[in-house]
Order: sequence, then C-alpha cells, then structure tokens
Amino acid sequence: MEEVVKTELGCTMVKKVGSSAGGYICGGNIFETDKGKIYVKFSNDSTAMHMFEGEMASLESILHTKAVRIPKPYKVFKLPGDGAALAMEYVDLKRGLSTFAAQLGQQMAAVHKRNKDLYTKEKKESNRLHGHSDGGDDDDDGKAQYQPQFGFHVETCCGRIPQPNEWKDSWPELYAAKIDSQVTHLEENFRNHEVRGLWDQLLRKYSTFFEDLPDIHPALLHGDLWSGNVSENDEGPVIFDPASFYGHSEFEFSISKMFGGFPRSFFDSYHEIIPRSSKFKLRERLYQLFHYINHW
Repeated sequence: MEEVVKTELGCTMVKKVGSSAGGYICGGNIFETDKGKIYVKFSNDSTAMHMFEGEMASLESILHTKAVRIPKPYKVFKLPGDGAALAMEYVDLKRGLSTFAAQLGQQMAAVHKRNKDLYTKEKKESNRLHGHSDGGDDDDDGKAQYQPQFGFHVETCCGRIPQPNEWKDSWPELYAAKIDSQVTHLEENFRNHEVRGLWDQLLRKYSTFFEDLPDIHPALLHGDLWSGNVSENDEGPVIFDPASFYGHSEFEFSISKMFGGFPRSFFDSYHEIIPRSSKFKLRERLYQLFHYINHW
C-alpha cells in the first residue's frame, strides 16, 4: 500500500509504522511520510469508495465547525481491485472517554447549536438591512450559511448500510424516510415482512412524538456517536468515524446510550447548554429504532 499512498498523496517518502483497528468493516494503517504522520482506513468491499466519500464529507463538515477535535481528512482513493481507502491526519488516541467527558459534552452542544446560531446571525443581518439593528456583534463564521433543510449533500453510511439523506423540509419527514428505507432493506434482504406492519402501526401515532417541539432547527450530527467512535488523549477529547447529516440534535444520543461508555458528566454538561425537552425520553426510544434495525 505504501506505493499507492505515495502516488495518491504526492509524497516522496512513505513508511508503514503501525496498524490500528479500523472496526469490523475496515482495516487501518499508520504511515510516516515526508508530509507528516497519517492514518489510512481501507476496505476491500465493493461499496468502500462510496462509504469513504460520505465519511470524508462528514469529517470536513464537523471540522469546519471548529468546535471539536476530529481528524482532518486528506483524500479518498481507489485500491487495486474493488477496494478503496481514506487518508487522514493521524491522531494519537490514548484511552476511552473519561477525563474529558464533560468537555466533549460542551463541544457536541456547540456543534449542534452552530447551525441555529447561524440562523440567529442571519436574522440579525436581515434586521440591520431593514433598519432594525439590535446592536449585536458580528461573529467570525465567514461565509458559513444557515442550512434550513434536513439531510446532507452526500449519502453517508452508518456501518455498511447507506442512509438516505435527500433534503427534506422537516425532521419527521427525513427520519421517517430513513426508517422506511431500513424496513425495505429488511424486506428485500431478510424476507422479514412483519416489520413493515409494525412500522405502519407506529406511523399512525408518529406525529405525537413531536408535539412538544414547535420548531426543530437542523443540527449537524456526527451520526454514529457510540463509545467506539470517541476517545481522548492528553490534550482533550477526539471523535471520529462520523456518518453525518443535518437532523434533530436528540438523535445523536440514541446510540450513545445503547452501548454505554459515556460518563454521566458528558450528558450533564451537554444538557446545561441544550436542555432536555418534555418528550426527550420518549423520542430516545423512537430514535434507537434506527440503530436497532441497523444492527439487525
């Protein structure tokens, strides 16, 4: 792989110095190069190129928020055969989330709030243009713009399974499309037709899950924030392996609580910034449905 990495990244020197678990889907190698240390995830699956393109877009979007430490992606490239790889910044991970759990909670709240903050900023600018200045200060978001819709500009994969990210005007509409896609997957690949009937029953009461939320602003999500995709080093917390889209911020924690590994301080510090709404616990079960089906 050294020669492929050298060619794709334009390096003059590439030397493999280690390997790292890339999860049950991917492998991972660490390389020393003339441009610095890098980490390369790879997979020989025929869907790898598509999967890594979604991950790279996710990494770039979260990196742009400047709110949380996440590896900087460099390039997605093909490997001989059907495989592909994703080269990114190497980050030395020391341990699971512990010391910096509260800090990560605050950082994830900042990631989730950023789009709503852009909405507030644009509203201020509109008021100023119409002579209704409120005296607020400008921020340094530059060209960043509020995203009014739910979805993402590319398809992303949670595990191996692609998730539909076509832009929708409402969160309930997007989430229903995601579950419907999974139900279809179960019907076509596992011949399970019972789940369709159960989903149809749930749809009859679907709107009641959102009665306490008159307005949901799209939030940029990691999308697969379980304990295996979170770590820390001596400098602070690090997140990785995202499957991003703009959705309801509460969706982020559905998988976080399914597998454990997050100290209470993580959730407490997050909810000091973004408080729980009245039907938070009820929706948590609804949102976990996505991940339970995904792990069928």
